[in-house]
Amino acid sequence: MNRAWLWTGLAVALLGVGAYALYRYLAPTPLPEGILYANGHVEGTEVRVAAEVGGRVVDSALVEGEPVGAGAPLVRIDPADYEIALKQARADLLTLDAEARGIGDEIATWRHHLASAARELERYRRLGAQGSVSPQRLEEATDREREARGRVDALEARLAANRARQEAAAARRALAESQLARTEVRAPRAATVLVKAIEPGELAQPGQTLAMLVDLTDLELTVYVPERELGRLRLGAPARVRVDAFPERYFEARIERIDQRAQFTPREVHMPEERVLTVFGVTLSVANPDGALKPGMPADAWIRWNPDTPWPEPLWIPR
Repeated sequence: MNRAWLWTGLAVALLGVGAYALYRYLAPTPLPEGILYANGHVEGTEVRVAAEVGGRVVDSALVEGEPVGAGAPLVRIDPADYEIALKQARADLLTLDAEARGIGDEIATWRHHLASAARELERYRRLGAQGSVSPQRLEEATDREREARGRVDALEARLAANRARQEAAAARRALAESQLARTEVRAPRAATVLVKAIEPGELAQPGQTLAMLVDLTDLELTVYVPERELGRLRLGAPARVRVDAFPERYFEARIERIDQRAQFTPREVHMPEERVLTVFGVTLSVANPDGALKPGMPADAWIRWNPDTPWPEPLWIPR
């Protein structure tokens, strides 16, 4: 009986030792002091490319996932209507300019007549004061001077109206030139086509999204750090980022921004026990020289807040 109890106790002891050893073996090693773990989703600077003029799309160079250079043509909208508007505005300007020259010539002629009529009227007035000219001749001279002055005033008013129409035509020409130039939609910056939103043959409306671009060289990762850890972080502190698509590769990163206001942990944080904490958003600028990272990828990040702590190889996720 005593021997049975002995063997039972020994088995229980061995089982306890084995369970503890298994626990220690399976339990992850905590990160070194000076390394902070967080996670989030990769984000990129997205640029919405929209149509500035309406019309049917006649050509598109958009290919999702393909890089485009700054100023590269993306979409061409049918320019026919805008070319017609431009030709009309230019023709109107030529017509108005010719009309203005004709009015100018008439003004010059009638100003000469006005000057002659004014001299003649002044001479008749002097003679009338001396009684050397009849009242009828004086009245005729007065009428000629008034007629010449009226013609000059009317022509000057026509010329002013012509100049106003020229300004309006010039504005129409400038608008047509601007609209014609905007039928060629170009990339505002070097980026990668994320979304192609229109096909050749479709009708584009002003303001309609044609494509969504993203700059893969300017990626960010926003992680959330508990308030108790915030005092350890500094702008520019180094970090390393890993995604499931490249489990053996670490992407270099640095702290770019630290939020000034706290918030409750977002639901995207993986560890449920951390979701009840007050946290601060920390934005990491992630180097992505070969474009391997893509917006939306879930990512793990390790921030080294103590510069004296060496990077462990490999990095692991604490539990």
